Amino acid sequence: MALALRLPGLNLRPMHNDEAVNAIKFGQLWDHGGYRYDPNEHHGPTLIYATAAWARLTGAPDFGKISEARLRWVTVLFGIGLVLLLPLVSDALGRTGTLWAAVFTAVSPAFIFYSRYFIHEVLLVFFTFLALAAGWRYWRTRRLGWALLAGAALGLMDATKETFVITLAAAAGGLAMNQVWNRLLDASGPPVKAERLKAWHAAAAVGVWLVVAVLLFSSFLTNPAGPLDSFRTYLPWLNRAEGNSPHVHGWGFYWERLLYFHPGKGPVWTEALIFGLAMVGTVAGFRRQRLAGANASLVRFLAFYTLALSVFYSSLAYKTPWCLLSFWHGAILLAGVGAGVILCGLRHAWHKAVVCVLLLVGTVHLGWQAWAENTTYAADQRNPYAYAQTSADILNLVSKVEALATVTGQPDQVLIKVMAPDQDYWPLPWYLRAFHNVGWWDHVAQEPYAPIMIVSASLHAGLDEKRTHLMVRYFQLRPKVFFELYVEKKLWTDWLARQPPASSSE
Repeated sequence: MALALRLPGLNLRPMHNDEAVNAIKFGQLWDHGGYRYDPNEHHGPTLIYATAAWARLTGAPDFGKISEARLRWVTVLFGIGLVLLLPLVSDALGRTGTLWAAVFTAVSPAFIFYSRYFIHEVLLVFFTFLALAAGWRYWRTRRLGWALLAGAALGLMDATKETFVITLAAAAGGLAMNQVWNRLLDASGPPVKAERLKAWHAAAAVGVWLVVAVLLFSSFLTNPAGPLDSFRTYLPWLNRAEGNSPHVHGWGFYWERLLYFHPGKGPVWTEALIFGLAMVGTVAGFRRQRLAGANASLVRFLAFYTLALSVFYSSLAYKTPWCLLSFWHGAILLAGVGAGVILCGLRHAWHKAVVCVLLLVGTVHLGWQAWAENTTYAADQRNPYAYAQTSADILNLVSKVEALATVTGQPDQVLIKVMAPDQDYWPLPWYLRAFHNVGWWDHVAQEPYAPIMIVSASLHAGLDEKRTHLMVRYFQLRPKVFFELYVEKKLWTDWLARQPPASSSE
């Protein structure tokens, strides 16, 4: 199910701004062998290096010929990996709970949509789950290998995205609250004797964490300033988190998208089934009743952890919808437990059959939403997860530029000038990467004229006033953002001369 819902039509949706930025960063590494971590933008290096590994493994061509699908395969694989990690915690969620957690991970519209997004978020959730699962296995076995794996996962979290500190804080808070509950409030559970943690195991895990993070941030020891930059990065990101960003939204921003999103004439989008089952699993964990093989203490930790993460993210002024994946994954794990609790609590086989049918109907509904979000509504504002999404009209602009460039006889050498305030021209650098003479300005250039000019409508450039160029059409970059395409008169005339004559029916 995870493969069937994530793989089809990976090229269908136009590249989002953030995807294009990540793609260009990867291109610098792939074609030129260089990558430097930027503490002011673009997040950590794991996505770039994971993509390079995937590209090498699959024999990728030069960057100019790499497709969106090849890049998005990387995040698809990490999204599927969330299903494959579940056996590590099957004795914590129960076998039935693990099965349903796998189903909900496979069909969650949020996870499917952003598993097809070439950004860091799914990698962060994957490495987080790997750290939690390895930590659980270490708790159960006290084997050094699991501690080292947990340390490596923490290092990868660190090198993926700055918000990993929020996850660490939520996990630490969840552990502390769970210990308080276990020792002071939960007298119903049997006493548990656990082997004392070995300090040198913890030290070894921290050591692996630091080694992994340093290697990645330093571009494998070629950028000595990288590890220090990984701490400097929190100054600009804290500034954004406090509200100095266009992505400022209220407390309900995430929950509106997850539980009930119904804009205009679009369909109703909801993952309320997962939320409801997560509540059932949480209650059962605290009451220690009908857990269907799940571990009550681990379920309570997941509840504390998920609640802390959701409060953290909801309270920050800065919000983008993909950030919800961190706490929604915890909800999915709890929902698996909740489904197991309900089925375990039913005595009659026909009752269980009815509930299974209802759960499967709900699963089909989630899968339908996921399919619609990635096909009909892939770039539609009525999609709860298509946030600041590039319009499909950008593909028309690129096709027009490519057709005009072909007329010149040397299409990759044609001079193109792109002008937009605040570098608001992304993802055009990705789509124009095959052209060798492209100039970029955040204002109208002092010498603006070129055979082809792509200019933000907000600049009111009027570059056709000299009558040497024509403004041939407006193109939408994203909602409320438009570009004007200016073409040199002779080039436009030559292009028109090559067009087939209109048929009589036209």
